[in-house]
Amino acid sequence: MVHTAYIHDFSENNDAAAYARIDRRAIETIGEALAGSGGPLVVASGLVHTPGRIATEEDDAPDNPAYPRVPEPAALSLAGRGVRVSVVRLPPSVHGEGDHAFVPALIGIARAKGRSAYAGDGSNRWAAVHRLDAAHLFRLALEAALAGTRLHGAGDEGVPFRDIAEVIGRHLNVPVASLSPEEAHNHFGLLGMFAAMDMPASSALTRKELGWEPTQPELIPDLDEGHYFTVS
Repeated sequence: MVHTAYIHDFSENNDAAAYARIDRRAIETIGEALAGSGGPLVVASGLVHTPGRIATEEDDAPDNPAYPRVPEPAALSLAGRGVRVSVVRLPPSVHGEGDHAFVPALIGIARAKGRSAYAGDGSNRWAAVHRLDAAHLFRLALEAALAGTRLHGAGDEGVPFRDIAEVIGRHLNVPVASLSPEEAHNHFGLLGMFAAMDMPASSALTRKELGWEPTQPELIPDLDEGHYFTVS
């Protein structure tokens, strides 16, 4: 079984604690059904932020009361109950045709405000993965991951955010601008925290353990294909 659902609400009225409680209940309910069976369960989570270095599968998920990170502990606790559970950590950008998450949001902001922006010098990095490569990783985890395994779905180890802003600006034909932290907050709104975050990640252990090798376009070439910028 694969659990990828989560309430991603970036509105002003979001309730992260409530969404975390809902997700925990969902994972625990699935766990009750699978307990003692030895059956597989793969749960999606997000990459760990490790300031100043590249995150690895061995990094523990930090405790953040404001944004409780419940999928990992809830899922991994099932390993001792006869569930072959694993966690796939996904990067900020899971890209490809049909993407409706962070990159389309950045494009929408740039289109609405007439400029594509980045915070500071834009050297902060986003790990990324093509959605088809991510799907392949989930399949491999379902088939072969050991109980209690943490996996990284990172095809791109780290793409400078400035590069993302520049390709968006080029395709929209709008200027690309560096913003101060305060300006970036106003420009990106609730996405400002993610836009300024440095989140590179290695998937070396995942590739070694499961033989996963991404084959789809990386983030910048995928953006340059143009499908993100087609307005229906």
